[in-house]
Amino acid sequence: MQEVEVKKPDEKELAELNIKDWSPWECEPSTFDWEYDQEEWCYLFDGKVNIDTPGGKVDIGKGDFVKFPKGLKCTWNVLEKVRKVYLFK
Repeated sequence: MQEVEVKKPDEKELAELNIKDWSPWECEPSTFDWEYDQEEWCYLFDGKVNIDTPGGKVDIGKGDFVKFPKGLKCTWNVLEKVRKVYLFK
């Protein structure tokens, strides 16, 4: 299984990804299990999350662009309110 990819894109990359047209999502601090039935790309405007995956812990936060692979089963531990946009590929 592929791993979660995390990077800090610059403004040019964000414009090329066209994130302004992606769907918004917010979440208060909480813990929940999640399974990705499609590949998801997301960009976090705010927040801090620890994600437990079969491959280990992944930390994401403000300014991160993240790719979650299809089929990933994980647990989200939202530490600070998340405000993100996402796109299913």
